[in-house]
Amino acid sequence: MREKEKMLAGKPYRAFGEELVAERQAAKELIFEFNSFHPSKIEQRNKIIQRLFGKMGKNFIIEPPFRCDYGYNISIGENFYANYNCTIIDCAKVTIGDNVFIAPNVSLFTSGHPLHPDIRNNQLEYAAPIFIGSNVWLGGGAIVNPGVTIGDNTVIGSGSVVTKDIPANVISVGNPCRVKRKITEKDKYNFLEMLNNE
Repeated sequence: MREKEKMLAGKPYRAFGEELVAERQAAKELIFEFNSFHPSKIEQRNKIIQRLFGKMGKNFIIEPPFRCDYGYNISIGENFYANYNCTIIDCAKVTIGDNVFIAPNVSLFTSGHPLHPDIRNNQLEYAAPIFIGSNVWLGGGAIVNPGVTIGDNTVIGSGSVVTKDIPANVISVGNPCRVKRKITEKDKYNFLEMLNNE
C-alpha cells in the first residue's frame, strides 16, 4: 500500500514518501502564486483555488495569505469566507458546508503524531477528517483538531481549541472548547433591535 493510500485510509503513514512530498510541493507552488497576486487580481486567485481544492461552491472568498498541504482533500460549500492566515492541514478530508465564515488566524489540523518519541521519530503520523456543517462561524485564532465534527449553525469563540465534536445550534468557547449555550431566537431579535436603534 502506498503512503498516500495509507494517509487517505486513516492508517499510519510516512509523510516524507516521494509521492506525498511531490504533491505538497505542487500545492506550495500554487499557494505561493495565490498569495503573491496583487489584491485586485481576485479572478486569478480564485482560479488557483479552483485548481487546488477538491470541491467548491460558486461563491467563495479566501483572503491571502492562505496555507494548506494538498488542497485536493478540501471541500467547501456556497458562500464560503476565510479571512487572513487561514491554515488547513488537509492530510484527511476537510468538508465545509454552506455559509461558513472563518475569522483570521484559524487553523484546521487533520494530522497528528504518535505520542511516544520512538514511534514519532520514525516519521510516522496519522490523519482524521474534519467536518464543519453549514452556517458555522469560527472565531479568530480558533484551532480545530483531527477527527472533529462541528454541527450546523454553531459559533466557535475566538481562541478556542476544538478537540471533540460540537453539536449544532450552540455557542462554544474555550480550551478545550465546550458548549456555553444554545443559540435561540432571542439572539436574532437582539441583533435586529440593535439595527433598529441606529
